[in-house]
Amino acid sequence: MSRVRVLIRPKAGILDPQGQSVERALPALGFEGVSHVHVGRLVELDVEDTSQVAAMCEQLLANPLIEDYEIQS
Repeated sequence: MSRVRVLIRPKAGILDPQGQSVERALPALGFEGVSHVHVGRLVELDVEDTSQVAAMCEQLLANPLIEDYEIQS
């Protein structure tokens, strides 16, 4: 069994309302100088065959039209 992490983020140029909300909120909390915030998600999987993870991402874990993903083993 192998632990695999998949980082899923909005593609460049795709509207990221969560990232925009975080970017607006940080200065109100005293954190200045932050820009280009993007909120994504992390999916961790224990799999027997890591060669199938890309297909899992394309078919279920990510929306390939608006999201990029990165597989980390």
